[in-house]
Amino acid sequence: MANGKWDQNKVHQMVLDQRAFFQTGKTLDVSWRIEQLKALRGAVKSHEAQILRALNEDLGRHPVEGYFCDVGTVILEINEMISGLRKWARPELHYSGPLCFPSVKTKVYKMPYGVSLIISPFNFPFTLSLGVLAASIAGGNTAVIKASSKSVSCTRVLKELIKDTFPENYITVVDGGHDVADMCLDERFDKIFYTGSPKVAKHVMERASVNLTPVALELGGETGNWCIIRKDADLKDAARKIAFFKICNSGQVCININQVAVAEEVADEFLECLKAEIVRQVGEHPCMNPEYPCLITDAAYKKCADEADRYRDRIVFGGMGDQAARKYDTTVIYPVGIDEEIVTHELFCPLLPVVPYKDADIDKVLEVIASREHGLALYIFTSDVRWADKVMRTQQYGGGCVNEVCIHMMVKGVPFNGTGHSGMGAYHGEWGFREFTHPQTVLFGQTKFNLPLRVHPYSGAANAYKDKVIRIFER
Repeated sequence: MANGKWDQNKVHQMVLDQRAFFQTGKTLDVSWRIEQLKALRGAVKSHEAQILRALNEDLGRHPVEGYFCDVGTVILEINEMISGLRKWARPELHYSGPLCFPSVKTKVYKMPYGVSLIISPFNFPFTLSLGVLAASIAGGNTAVIKASSKSVSCTRVLKELIKDTFPENYITVVDGGHDVADMCLDERFDKIFYTGSPKVAKHVMERASVNLTPVALELGGETGNWCIIRKDADLKDAARKIAFFKICNSGQVCININQVAVAEEVADEFLECLKAEIVRQVGEHPCMNPEYPCLITDAAYKKCADEADRYRDRIVFGGMGDQAARKYDTTVIYPVGIDEEIVTHELFCPLLPVVPYKDADIDKVLEVIASREHGLALYIFTSDVRWADKVMRTQQYGGGCVNEVCIHMMVKGVPFNGTGHSGMGAYHGEWGFREFTHPQTVLFGQTKFNLPLRVHPYSGAANAYKDKVIRIFER
């Protein structure tokens, strides 16, 4: 067997077993789904210590950050599913309309897809697996979670948590590398949810197209997420929030700030505020702080360090690393041109290039951003909220904040995801339920009083009225 455990036959049998379980109809019962969501919530709570320990081992996360980003977030998501599921799953009742007379009743059923595949990443190994799983459960599906091979400790705990809570023919976790992921993609799933890079997403979509399997994608964006700072912004507030976010998970966050565009009129002051905030939060040399997260692999560390070295002459803060610990300072690079290579791809590390611009030329900056692939997030800091609202209404991106960072994804009742190279589909709360269900429309007809409008013949004097009546209805 591949990797000592999985081969194509075993993967195939796993999918067959889950399909057989789904076909029993057990998952259609909404009360039963709620029981499973409560079991999942209980499992997260009972495995909290193991989860936090694994996050520290793989990503160097402090327990507080681990709880905030992976444990508490999942619990909140499950709670929203539990409280809203009965309402969301209720069939919608619609009036059929005069053209359908004598039928007056049409229902829309929210039906599960069936067997779902969730391909989760390393950076938030519980939020981006169990959070998606909650949506799959709420929708009435079974689920196979393909966990990341990079976050070894977290994948081990995830397997234990799921195995202790659910039967394998309902929910199971698959470990292993890209070869095992391809084994899964070779199977016929009914829904695929992938979180990761645009490059791999294209591969996932190509494999899914063989079976015309619907796909949802959550991607970081090909050219990264922009943060814009106008000259009228509260610079200390902006610096505090940007520093926090860039420190979080050592920059390995899909909605993190990839690059900052700052009005040159306030650039120097902003840089001083930013440096002061980084020092206040994690010290002058963040990589020496035990609370500071690490990069996931040696390869990720090398990629970050090599990129920093290419801009060594413009590093104004940071630039140090601890290769053995896989930690690299939160590193500010200034000045960077808007067309330089470092701001044309996703960094996914603690490097922060800062692009100066004349505040009067903000429209040109927005044009450049709009000309590139859509980001998963956009952040604006300004005192002119009306202008910011106009920008947010006219730019294309996944989601974002004005005078804040990241926490838009924690708002209940709203969708989260990107567009184009930053994703497709949406989830969180009811939007996750919708993503994992298919709306089926059913009209309830009548056997009496049916009008002959829709049937032949249409010609002849006796049938001339049909055209006139249909035109009245369809206008």
